Amino acid sequence: MALNPNFLSESIQLSVAPVFLLTAVAGMIGALTQRIARVIDRSRSLQDEILAEKNLDQQSLLKKMHDKELLNLSQRANLVNVSMGLLVLCAIQIGLTILELFFAETIMGKMSLSDYVLYTFIGGIICFILALICLLWEVFIASYSVRMKPHSKKSMQF
Repeated sequence: MALNPNFLSESIQLSVAPVFLLTAVAGMIGALTQRIARVIDRSRSLQDEILAEKNLDQQSLLKKMHDKELLNLSQRANLVNVSMGLLVLCAIQIGLTILELFFAETIMGKMSLSDYVLYTFIGGIICFILALICLLWEVFIASYSVRMKPHSKKSMQF
């Protein structure tokens, strides 16, 4: 079966359009990777600060002070992980959409699409939107959990 160059050209054009969404997904995955790395670094820093304190009373006080922030960091890490999973699922579905569009054009003839194209594309968009919502939620937790004033020496004592 010889492929018509016009059909091949049109199929490539049609299946390249969702690739732009894949580019956005890749950019977001990169940003989320940086966010999770910062969460992990901050969590380790707080835990090291607690363990480095030799005075048990001060260590207990530091633990109380840092517990809320560690809880926020845990929530942030969970949201970033959920967002990352949704983005990977989005990328898989958009990749399947691209394959379906390409194969519909080249193998089955001009625009003999299956119903799966609609489902994979819409599923990919829904996953992308949910990932954005998770990212926004994580950013809200990060910005509202920032301690704007340093602890005073007086608050460090019993």
